[in-house]
Amino acid sequence: MPGCLLRYLAADGFLGYGWLSGHDEIVVEHLTAASAAATRALWGVVASHSSVADTVRAHVGPSDPFWWLLREQEASIAGHRSWMLRLLDAPVSGGEQGAIEGVLSIMVGGAAEDFEAAAPVFDAVGKTIVHVGPAGSGQTVKAANQLMVAGHLELLAEAIVFLEAYGVDTEAALRVLGGGLAGSTVLQRKGATMLARDFKPGFRIALHDKDMGIVTAAAREAGVVIPLGAVAAQLVASLKAQGDGGLDHSALLKLVTQLSGRDEE
Repeated sequence: MPGCLLRYLAADGFLGYGWLSGHDEIVVEHLTAASAAATRALWGVVASHSSVADTVRAHVGPSDPFWWLLREQEASIAGHRSWMLRLLDAPVSGGEQGAIEGVLSIMVGGAAEDFEAAAPVFDAVGKTIVHVGPAGSGQTVKAANQLMVAGHLELLAEAIVFLEAYGVDTEAALRVLGGGLAGSTVLQRKGATMLARDFKPGFRIALHDKDMGIVTAAAREAGVVIPLGAVAAQLVASLKAQGDGGLDHSALLKLVTQLSGRDEE
């Protein structure tokens, strides 16, 4: 979790988080929270092996709210070694700047009552927070988000190269385009840096390539045709193959420039 998100959680009284790694091992980092209720919201784990509880005990102690939550869970299922906490999948969108500003969009999958219980945590780091369906739905909406962002970036890159070829004042052009139907968050947040050829990573090409692989595989499984998305996925993969996986995904502009024979030294 980026430090900026931890700062927002800290400001709202939440100071911990963790994640599930592998099949039955919990990796714990900074597991301290304002209350057991906060820990319930921050943790979403479903476990069925005794090694999970053993691993937790190895990392936390009685001073941690999660310790008491674990004890509570174990007591509620006396005679059994397995235990359960409620699970939510909650991918985010908004990029590095959105995280810094605490205005992320958060798409949450899971039971409605669990979403309501976790609301204080989501409110600490996000602005647009929506329950999108049962468990797994958040990941599906995130895949759609990545599909759309890739398409937006590619078309913005093509528009910039097109405008430059005709000698247009590109800064002015993007400003007026942003005020019309072509306006978007992608244009607002990436337009200026793309004009400056500043591809300092906010979201890396390598990560977007991974996500586009997920999108195309999921679409195929669902029997959904995404011709423009498939092309965008190949362009992202091409940029990664050229060794630019560490650049920001707005570096699609670099590829469009190359394909147009307008390489810049």
